Amino acid sequence: MTMLATWLRIGFLILLCGQALAQDAYPSKPLRLILPFPPGGGTDILGRLVAERLSARLGQPVVTDNRGGAGGNLGAEAAARAAPDGYTLLLAAPTLAISPSLYAKLSYDPQKDLAPISLVATVPNVLVTHPSVPASTLQEFIALAKAKPGELNFGSGGSGTSNHLGGELFNSVAGVKLVHVPYKGVNLAMNDAMAGNVQLVIIGIPAAAPQIKAGKLRALAVLAPQRSAALPDVPTAAEAGLAELDVTTWYGLLAPAATPRPIIARLNAEIVRTMREPELNERLAAMAVDPVTSTPEEFAVYIRQETAKWGDVVRKAGLRAD
Repeated sequence: MTMLATWLRIGFLILLCGQALAQDAYPSKPLRLILPFPPGGGTDILGRLVAERLSARLGQPVVTDNRGGAGGNLGAEAAARAAPDGYTLLLAAPTLAISPSLYAKLSYDPQKDLAPISLVATVPNVLVTHPSVPASTLQEFIALAKAKPGELNFGSGGSGTSNHLGGELFNSVAGVKLVHVPYKGVNLAMNDAMAGNVQLVIIGIPAAAPQIKAGKLRALAVLAPQRSAALPDVPTAAEAGLAELDVTTWYGLLAPAATPRPIIARLNAEIVRTMREPELNERLAAMAVDPVTSTPEEFAVYIRQETAKWGDVVRKAGLRAD
């Protein structure tokens, strides 16, 4: 072996050792967790709980950064454009899978510019109506809607939100045509349902359960594969014959693409441990939030499935946000 070849080999080994040491030392400074929605919502509440516990596990502060706007796309783009060093993370929601088909010009590609780490949690949604609506079950409501085409409406948290797309999915699988009424937040839509001004709203169980139990709203179906412990007497849409009507709000952790695999693996391991903490599970159960984790590969497959599902809904409904 020549002297040059020997030095090249030594240099290569030194480089590999340096990279390994850098990754072993990760993290050596605070991390930023981008929450792509304003303070006070589900993403914000869950994100702060996760950040607090992840900080303890990583030995470094995990600072939350609310970047609301454009249906969650401003925050997602900021994460996609960040350095792929493991110090910028994103807590995403279903809008990550909805935006590619809804927006003609998206400044980032969710599947190419972001690296999945793990699912974090899911929140089941429920179909609610006003008690005065003459329908006690989902099938009765569908029959009513078919008898009055174009006369009933559904409220959402705004055009392009997951509850808007859920309403369009309901129109498609049930063979009805409810008119969409967008609000500036799904809680406002729920309030108008309680006032009897809209006939249907898809909303997360944490927000709806108190109103259902108080008799201010009637629950027609849980839009998840299983019944909810928070509303054990409410059947699933599948039980009513609409298995396709699954509108589960999910949350997942991602990093910029090209983040080193050892860092992705470390973050995955820590978030899995975090979401198994008994005290956190108790708090999430009280909020009707289900902790759910995955491998990075499983999360990537799930995002592709969700993107295809909502893309089909967007195309069939002829929706466009810009």
